[in-house]
Amino acid sequence: MEIQYEYARIADDLARQIEAGEIPAGGRLPNERDLADVYHVSAGTIRRAVQELRERGLVATLPAKGTYVLARD
Repeated sequence: MEIQYEYARIADDLARQIEAGEIPAGGRLPNERDLADVYHVSAGTIRRAVQELRERGLVATLPAKGTYVLARD
């Protein structure tokens, strides 16, 4: 069993959903509070997971608008 940070596990799960098309290109991720409820973690953990997705080039965040899935080449 691999040990990893909770934010990384959440980022991996969201990345899997994006790659599977469950969250399509242009689709908006749920807000931090909703994701925190789904994953039973703090908003800070979700914030770090979304940062990880941005670093992977999967999403972009628009202030006061939300986080959106980027189109893949």
